[in-house]
Amino acid sequence: MKNKTICFFNSAKEWGGGEKWHFDMASMMISDDKTVIVITNQKSVLYEKLKEKRINIFPIKISNLSFLNPFKVLKLVYFLKKAKVSHIIINLSADLKIAGIASKISKIPNIIYRRGSAIPIKNSFFNRFIFKNIVTEIIANTEATKKTINQNHNFFPENKIKVIYNGIDLNNFENKNPKNIIKDEIIIGNLGRLVKQKAQFYLIHLAEILKNRNLKFKIIIGGKGKLEEELKMLCKTKGVENEVVFNGFIENSINFMQKIDVFVLTSLWEGFGYVLVEANACNIPTIAFDISSNPEIIEHGKTGFLVERYNMEQIADKIEYLAKNREKLSELGENGRKRVEEIFTVEKCYENLKLFLGI
Repeated sequence: MKNKTICFFNSAKEWGGGEKWHFDMASMMISDDKTVIVITNQKSVLYEKLKEKRINIFPIKISNLSFLNPFKVLKLVYFLKKAKVSHIIINLSADLKIAGIASKISKIPNIIYRRGSAIPIKNSFFNRFIFKNIVTEIIANTEATKKTINQNHNFFPENKIKVIYNGIDLNNFENKNPKNIIKDEIIIGNLGRLVKQKAQFYLIHLAEILKNRNLKFKIIIGGKGKLEEELKMLCKTKGVENEVVFNGFIENSINFMQKIDVFVLTSLWEGFGYVLVEANACNIPTIAFDISSNPEIIEHGKTGFLVERYNMEQIADKIEYLAKNREKLSELGENGRKRVEEIFTVEKCYENLKLFLGI
């Protein structure tokens, strides 16, 4: 192992699921006495978190066209050769251009692309070139993500695509105080950026349906985004501004989960629904559309419910059922916690990554 240096390459400024994965895996490798380097943007959240862990960082600032700059490419080549990198794991499709080319020139034997989005890869000349001539292996975060890789073109051999589920640190979910349940009111939660993909407007429609059914409920939406004002206006239009609460940016998702009874995800797609796993880790049952990677996380009828795509009447039915059957609510939550312990821990993710890398 001493001759192997693992390099994570992620230039994203914002913090998301991919950045969390790179941070968790790099941190665990360091704790496991592996040689690790992370190449990231100096102004990124990932950079700041890595500094706290004292992980070796190589700061880089790149754009979508940086691969056309020979000076930037050669600087990266020089660094990779000097560091004697044996495996490089690249997070963003945009990073594949400069990181992939520099890695190929550096003769790195294992050039790995980690795909975290269940959206088909664009069938472009550059993508065909990259996946045929540069990338040696792919890590997909779910089976749903894996299926989209070759959806528009036969980009890559399927036997070289490995599914490794994301994981969470269950130590952060231990010894938490139970939430106070108001027996005649069910609290529904949703957590995520207020953007088109997350489709929180469906929650407003859900509130309208539940109010018409005379069910006592609250919907708490955590997160910030460009659609916030539009969503609030929709609440007023539908007459549910008293039933829907916007909590803004949530610093601690665990505290948020403890305030709710059931988590409802309305996303149009998910590479890997971290929030579903976090809800289950807090013994909270989950409901989501039967699309994308959701069926890989939710075990229908056992840890939560999967409903027909965009069918809010079905979600309302499940909410009403759980509001009237608190024992089932608790049962689903307990089953969800057990499923996380079995499949979705950060330790399980790390062990699978080590096997994949052969380290």
